[in-house]
Amino acid sequence: MSGKILWIDDEVDLLKPHIVFLENKGYSVTPVNNVNDALELIDNENFALTFLDENMPGISGLEAIPMIKQRDNAIKIVMVTKSEEEHIMEEAIGSQIADYILKPVNPSQILLSLKKNLQEDELVEQRTIQSYQQDFRQLSMELSYVRTYEEWAEYYKKILNWEIRFDKVADNEFADLLQSQKEEANIQFGKFIENNYEEWLHGADKPMMSHTVFKEKVKAEVEKDKVLLLMIDNLRYDQWKMIEPLFTKFYNKTSEDYYYSILPTATQYARNSFFAGQLPSEIEKRFPDKWFNDNEDGNKNEHEREFLEDQMKRLGLSSKSMKYLKILNSDFEKKVLEEFNQHKNNDLLVIVYNFIDILSHAKTDNHIINQLIRDDKTFRSLTYNWFENSSLLKIVKLAAESGFKLVITTDHGTIYVKKPSKVVGDRETSTNIRYKTGKSLTYEDNDVWAISNPEKLFLPKGNLSSKYIFAKNNMFLAYPKNYNHYVNYYKDTYQHGGISLEECIVPFSILEPK
Repeated sequence: MSGKILWIDDEVDLLKPHIVFLENKGYSVTPVNNVNDALELIDNENFALTFLDENMPGISGLEAIPMIKQRDNAIKIVMVTKSEEEHIMEEAIGSQIADYILKPVNPSQILLSLKKNLQEDELVEQRTIQSYQQDFRQLSMELSYVRTYEEWAEYYKKILNWEIRFDKVADNEFADLLQSQKEEANIQFGKFIENNYEEWLHGADKPMMSHTVFKEKVKAEVEKDKVLLLMIDNLRYDQWKMIEPLFTKFYNKTSEDYYYSILPTATQYARNSFFAGQLPSEIEKRFPDKWFNDNEDGNKNEHEREFLEDQMKRLGLSSKSMKYLKILNSDFEKKVLEEFNQHKNNDLLVIVYNFIDILSHAKTDNHIINQLIRDDKTFRSLTYNWFENSSLLKIVKLAAESGFKLVITTDHGTIYVKKPSKVVGDRETSTNIRYKTGKSLTYEDNDVWAISNPEKLFLPKGNLSSKYIFAKNNMFLAYPKNYNHYVNYYKDTYQHGGISLEECIVPFSILEPK
């Protein structure tokens, strides 16, 4: 039995067969023939749901809704009505009813509504676990046959689909099993990247990547329409799938794609490459005064607008009607919203939105945020809540009303790191937790991909003997000095720069205004 039921209908005596039917199914039903008596019962008893007749003498069903909610906001209301008039349905739904049933009611309708409203979570959980048990073996077998970058992207999306479905499941045993599958996938993915990444940068058969995505995808959209290019820094694929419904309130999705972030999967490298349309060493060569290596002072992403203007010029696109905005805090976000009319006539409006990156770093440095974000599930939830109440969503709504096509993407993802790996470097070694660059590096071979010739991967060299190492799976790089303190500080935090499905395979979607 899933809670007590209150049935309010002025002809409730005629509903005796339905009530007996529900009682035989294990439900406890209290019948009452007027709203006043119903309100008195609600004051003294706990009901999970009430069936409420819309058309009654005295206080009508629609009038009763706010009275019931005032006494018990948690009670679910199912409106029973013989009217199909649209305005009545809109008024009822706007008054927060959970469901409605059209007269004449039948037992199947009633039972379905009860299961949907009182047992949905339980039924979803049971079905999810059963489906995953059936799919578990298939996922394990598929992993043995994943060979191409397309297959890896599809496999990753299957894993994410299960992760999101498990957000509604209380049974941690199966969610933990799924995490084990993802860890094994990341181990194999690391080997795949080691074997193929260099060839991608030098050959023709490669995925869309940071330095090619603007040319391959965005250019065509800019040539056809006004475009709002929204780059949400550090947006993982699972987070995009969570917040996507917020954007499709105002837009219809016309295509969904992915691309592979370059290495390191860090803002300094990946985002500069996106806007420049070039790999890091090519940017350094073309803009020697605007590229700063890891060990050099200076804002590493200060010149994205200039890089984009240069790429647009090379692609034959005019940048005269391009506006570039970087939102780093809520005050500027509100300012962009208030001044949106100043930008609505631009052919290309670029907004870099930095919230998720700030949030992931805050988990490391802020105790309260650290407690709020306990795992990927809570990270997804907090991301959704932020965007749902953000000024950015209002900006997107205005963009839709102004006729902007919307392109949403990111520069790289992030991973929840769990396992430390010791690394030793000199004073010039970079400080990132998922990759290091320097001339004197000692490390655990199995935990990283080491690059002795950075130029082969189009990476700048701080000096002639510089090398790069990239952490794989959910490793993070820790120094032996103060090792325990270092490990405790960074374990179970979000980091990026290394090699994982979460960091490397990122979303790219195109949407049109409704």
